[in-house]
Amino acid sequence: MNILIAGAGPAGLYLAYLLKRQDASHHIRIVEQNPADATFGFGVVFSDRALDFLRDDDAETHALIVPAMHRWTDLTLVHRGQRITIDGVGFAAIGRLALLQLLQQRLATVGVRPEYRTVLDDAHTLQGWDLVVAADGANSFVRRQQPEAFGTVVEPLHNRFVWYGTTQPFDTLTQTFIDTRWGPMNAHHYPYAPGMSTFIIECAPQTWQNAGFADKSEDATRALLEEAFADTLGGRPLVANKSLWRQFPKLHNARWSAGRTVLVGDALRTAHFSIGSGTRLAFEDVIALARALREHGADVPAALQAYEAARRPVVDKLVAAANQSAGWYEDFEAHMQLAPWDLAWSYIQRSGRVDIAKLRQVSPRFVAGYEARAGG
Repeated sequence: MNILIAGAGPAGLYLAYLLKRQDASHHIRIVEQNPADATFGFGVVFSDRALDFLRDDDAETHALIVPAMHRWTDLTLVHRGQRITIDGVGFAAIGRLALLQLLQQRLATVGVRPEYRTVLDDAHTLQGWDLVVAADGANSFVRRQQPEAFGTVVEPLHNRFVWYGTTQPFDTLTQTFIDTRWGPMNAHHYPYAPGMSTFIIECAPQTWQNAGFADKSEDATRALLEEAFADTLGGRPLVANKSLWRQFPKLHNARWSAGRTVLVGDALRTAHFSIGSGTRLAFEDVIALARALREHGADVPAALQAYEAARRPVVDKLVAAANQSAGWYEDFEAHMQLAPWDLAWSYIQRSGRVDIAKLRQVSPRFVAGYEARAGG
């Protein structure tokens, strides 16, 4: 089978590896517009189960990646200077570039070499393949060639966010809410490697306008944000990497494939970064797609239908939770009117998926602390 994979992020790299591993006769071309050592963003965070879903089918890749991950238990919420720990909630993180390099290693073992610095800018390059896989992100070139066929809908959220790194160490995934002279801001920050942390800053449109960020350079913006979060950063600088203000694109496609073209990862749908499931979703997409292609052989249309049928119920449920979480953050200024413990209680229930009885088992100290203050 002749297969074109657009995008050499985690989804594209891992799919190419899986397909070549299960059938060495596949001719696979994987193209990426960026250099092999370039990545935007910093750490990738997973739940405490991390990549356990890889273990049964691909123990070697699991054994390669998992030891490189930074793990911790608990998450922390900081509001009005008070730190509240939500115990028993585990996470694992890895640098995005480190993850890409490990996946590049795996792909090399099956003899596939991605074509880096290769830009797809002509629709004709997508023709003549048995299968075209769009693994080229939320702004997918492949998907944009036939948005009506996929039923693409993109809804930008209102809040602005900007993605940095920092050398300031943090013990847990932390949500820090602060009032600034321009208005409320929130930082999502967590460790992903020794001496490095991700630091995502978010604010409402009015705060963004009050600060004049639209007219400020990247350096001036970073300096202002370092000042605003000086206490959280311990006086350390923010590290930029294409760190520009953006609005999160809530992306949905009514149909996952069109003809012999199929969508995976962020090209298919986005899940708000407050849930931290985007990379895991992408991995699970390509695992399901590879399985469907293995089971249906040369019948690509049947394989693509099977892929969507298997994945859509799981994806729809998780994306619904991600959208609820995003909605909570869109209104985080109002939530900051709550007392610290009440804000934490609202935060932990933001996705609509929390079972209070289970939370009591998983996070007994947090629930006890909240109920003691609420008189429960």
